[in-house]
Amino acid sequence: MNFLATEELRYIVVHEATSVMVGGAAMRETMALFGTGLTVVTGMSGDGPVGFTLQAFSSLSLEPPLISLNVARSSSSWPRIVESGRFVVNVLAEGQDDLALTFGTRGTDRFGEVEWTRGSSGLPHLPGCMAWIECNLVATYEGGDHLIAVGSVRDLIEGTTRRPLIFFDREFRKLQ
Repeated sequence: MNFLATEELRYIVVHEATSVMVGGAAMRETMALFGTGLTVVTGMSGDGPVGFTLQAFSSLSLEPPLISLNVARSSSSWPRIVESGRFVVNVLAEGQDDLALTFGTRGTDRFGEVEWTRGSSGLPHLPGCMAWIECNLVATYEGGDHLIAVGSVRDLIEGTTRRPLIFFDREFRKLQ
């Protein structure tokens, strides 16, 4: 067992990962049964706006206000966002399936296909979202084939809709 200490977090207990008989396919099948909202994480790089669809997003702390993202190591967009150290979590609303698909597709000009505006911080905001959460990147931790990123919340902007885009069992869903 190892202990990590930081200025903001007193102690985190880290246990050694153990080998188990659960494969990636079984994990993917079971985790598809956990319904979540969807987001698009956006930022600015030297090449312009960058972004990707992200399902693994959550509130981490209220004091101080922190969020966490679980980002695939294979992401080509995340390293470009990390360079600036700032990003926006665009919380998708019902009917924004097209944005989720556009930003979840590799090898396309994602921002060439959608409308977007600059928020007060200059970061890309996608229109029609339920909320925009602007953050500074404060830490990244290794987590298997993903990175666990912690963002310090700089600004919260609520949209006008309260109907979330839900993803469950590999399909977009609506609340009834």
